[in-house]
Amino acid sequence: MAPPDFVVIVADQLRADAVGAFGAEHARTPNLDGLAAAGMTFTNAFVQHPVCSPSRASFLTGWYPHTAGHRTLDGLLRPDEPNFLRTFRDHGYHVAWAGDRGDTFARRATELSVHEHGFTEVPAGPRWGGEPAERRRRRPAVSGIEPEDSLWDRLFYGGEVLDDALDFDEAAVRTAESWLADPPEQPWILFVPLIAPHCPFEAAEPWFSLHDRDTQPAPLPPSAGPAYLAAIREKYGLDRATPAVWQEVAAVYQGMVSRLDAHVGRIVAALAPETVVAFFADHGEYLGDFGVIEKWPSAMHACITRDPLILSGGPVPAGHRSDALVELVDVFPTLLDLAGIEPDHVHYGQSLRHLFGNPEGEHRQYAFTEGGFLAEEEPRLERGAFPYDLKGELQHENPRLVGKAFAARDRDWTYVWRLYEPPELYDRRTDPAETRNLAGRAESASVEDRMREAVLTWLATTADVLPAHRDPRRPAVDLPVPKP
Repeated sequence: MAPPDFVVIVADQLRADAVGAFGAEHARTPNLDGLAAAGMTFTNAFVQHPVCSPSRASFLTGWYPHTAGHRTLDGLLRPDEPNFLRTFRDHGYHVAWAGDRGDTFARRATELSVHEHGFTEVPAGPRWGGEPAERRRRRPAVSGIEPEDSLWDRLFYGGEVLDDALDFDEAAVRTAESWLADPPEQPWILFVPLIAPHCPFEAAEPWFSLHDRDTQPAPLPPSAGPAYLAAIREKYGLDRATPAVWQEVAAVYQGMVSRLDAHVGRIVAALAPETVVAFFADHGEYLGDFGVIEKWPSAMHACITRDPLILSGGPVPAGHRSDALVELVDVFPTLLDLAGIEPDHVHYGQSLRHLFGNPEGEHRQYAFTEGGFLAEEEPRLERGAFPYDLKGELQHENPRLVGKAFAARDRDWTYVWRLYEPPELYDRRTDPAETRNLAGRAESASVEDRMREAVLTWLATTADVLPAHRDPRRPAVDLPVPKP
């Protein structure tokens, strides 16, 4: 039997609860819902880092961000490090990358990992939408907030896009469609990392007006929580965001998700039924929950860390849902398992294949997420351009706001250990939104102890990997001897 072909589609900043197949009643995602119905959804999948670059480094290596120090936006995968795309290539697969998403490979690593890379039609304009002057956009007046009000900038909100320039995702999808029209005869894997629904939150018609503002669910209200929540609200001036403003932002975000859904539908329409599709995101989005927007390097909330993972096609059973605990590091080992390829390096992913015939089975006892920095690492922290400038300022003014954090989840509980702040413990059976911190209470002390021990054990067992090569203990040295 011939090994399967694969398409891997990665969204950016997509909340699981923004997709219909994951319970979003207000979503319009027929293609993703159809992909899920034809395959398998994983309702308890979690990312290993809340920011794009470390998350991508993690799911492409099967390493946790701390394993090799991939914890920053510029700590990319180097040519001397392994990754699963390169594993596919080294084992006879043709590997193609539609677009040039970046935030993944360092210089010269892409050439070692894929055969083809880039666009058939190069997109126009900036990748992230750009500042207001760079695209023609129109913002509404909402609840007393005028279109030119700076609050929109601090909500990363662009509004209605009025030009028809070819943007990044459309160019990447056209590239994928063109490539799929004439794929190679040998087994192949097509990697399609997209931008949507990453901010700025903006869309052209029909996506801009697709979702009714009045029916958007209210975000979770502001809470105490870790200190960065209040700091963001104050620094950005988000206390001025009325319910109508949050609904406006949410409706445009959902419009971006619907456009992403249409892009996924076009790619899937070009595939043979036996092609295996993996769809997931690198992390989520606050979207007003806890009174904040966007993401944060030490954010552990479920709106940021829970992932909309779908596998479909080929041997993946149709119509199955699994609520087993899953990590993104498990995705590529699953695909390699289906291809009959044994990875060439030590990693921490676990194939999900055993769940295909037993969707009610267990997979992991815990799912882990990490993020943040040491205070003394402040010089390495980001200094983003507008509208990320205030975010960068916060991190440099008080690096403890972005201190290291580690989260462990089991079936019922979420535990977060923070380097510079008290721990957090949430009982998701009674508090699925993780809003009531039970850490330090006598009645939950045994759970807190168990979860803390789980984090310690995980860190100890995944702190590093032994190099594959062995160095001679007494190598020959080509230097002159010391002078007498």
